Amino acid sequence: MTQIIIYKNDNGNVSVIAPTGEISIEEVLVKDCPNHAIIVDSLELPEEHNCFFNAWELVDGKVIVNINKAKDITKDRLRQEREPLLLAQDVAFQRALESNADTSAIVAEKQRLRNITNQVDTMTTVEELKGASL
Repeated sequence: MTQIIIYKNDNGNVSVIAPTGEISIEEVLVKDCPNHAIIVDSLELPEEHNCFFNAWELVDGKVIVNINKAKDITKDRLRQEREPLLLAQDVAFQRALESNADTSAIVAEKQRLRNITNQVDTMTTVEELKGASL
């Protein structure tokens, strides 16, 4: 069992402190943390701490993942992933125009990529959000 300190910081986000063991966790709590900080078992943290850490909220002494914030994070990730694909389609479109080739497949793919974040709106679980892909 590893204990950590959690609290809501001034930005409204969750801060996590994992003491090094040089002094007791209780001493760290008193010395370095705001009055509303609490000690919890690290196993109580959401499993999604790598993907959705910025979506964490502290509610009644427990860390939860705010699904709406997690959706925004997922949309941002998908936008970053699609950017190089859209750029490649732009090049393909220009080349097709130059050679008078059919652009309908390119236009359809660009539209699919633009709409890719729409799928996130209907997702209701963190597992679905983690699985969202292009």
